[in-house]
Amino acid sequence: MKKKVLIGLSGGVDSAVAALILLKQGYEVQALTMTMFDQDSNQDIINKAKKISNQLNIKHHVLDCKEVFLDKIINNFVSEYLAGRTPNPCVACNKYIKFGLFLDYAKKQGFDYISTGHFAEIFFDKNNHEYLLKKSVFGNKDQSYFLYNLNQDILKYILLPISKYNKSEIKKIALESDLILENYKESQDICFIPGGKYVDFLENITNKKSLAGNFVDKSGNILGKHGGIWNYTIGQRKGLGKSFNKKMFVVDININNNEVVLSAEDPMSNKLVARDINIVSPKRFKDEMIVDAKIRYKHKAQKARIYLKNNKNNNEIEVVFLEPQRAITRGQSVVFYQDDIVIGGGIIK
Repeated sequence: MKKKVLIGLSGGVDSAVAALILLKQGYEVQALTMTMFDQDSNQDIINKAKKISNQLNIKHHVLDCKEVFLDKIINNFVSEYLAGRTPNPCVACNKYIKFGLFLDYAKKQGFDYISTGHFAEIFFDKNNHEYLLKKSVFGNKDQSYFLYNLNQDILKYILLPISKYNKSEIKKIALESDLILENYKESQDICFIPGGKYVDFLENITNKKSLAGNFVDKSGNILGKHGGIWNYTIGQRKGLGKSFNKKMFVVDININNNEVVLSAEDPMSNKLVARDINIVSPKRFKDEMIVDAKIRYKHKAQKARIYLKNNKNNNEIEVVFLEPQRAITRGQSVVFYQDDIVIGGGIIK
């Protein structure tokens, strides 16, 4: 019997071609669209996914994820900002929705695998008897950073069929297969905050204003007024809302005093502590080891030594970079690699 695969279909070319490849590989494929926030956006995505499913002659499912999305993604995003941290909601969404609810639903429906249009690779290491999550061969599209919360129990159920193709090849496959796709613009914004208007979103959802406060230097001397701490993140230089006689960088955010700390020196540090650790590759992980560590998605991985810290309540990892790094930001994710293999990661504390 053919193995059954449920693919997450968003209406875009990547997931559409992923479904097409799986069909050509001989799998029995069905599609799932997950609804996450406002109804208008949901219906547009559903309609596009249904159209693609009809072209591919595959069954289309819809899964309502709005309740979990509000609880785990949006509410967490808001609480992190209120605490003076800068979260990455895409990481949380992959953990709880795209590889959480999705996999649970697929298992209940009798599917053997789930699939997405992510650019990353999964291999089974026969020598160590474990699944490996690896970077896409096309580094500029690699999304392995966002997938570090996957583990061995999840990886064995995932197929990622497009990682070996670049974007032009994917579009070519769609055209050669007469797959008709509507214009689908890939947004760089957070999906539930169109236009990237974070402050407007936070003020609307909390019914609070981001109150003005003081810019201060590292010694606490007042340098001027800021427009509300939600407008700032570590390392920011532009858009401070005030002119200074020299370049100034945001080096800290003091939530208790509603202060934004500025310095003329670029915020550099060679240490961080990460919480909420997930180990993707247990057989490769050591309590102390050298890794390549990324502190944000667009960051070029840098050599670091990591140390597992066993606390009573939660395991944490101390990361010591061989060279100082710019703008290490609380709330962002740090991800550990050995060459192109994801070892694990956590949230910067």
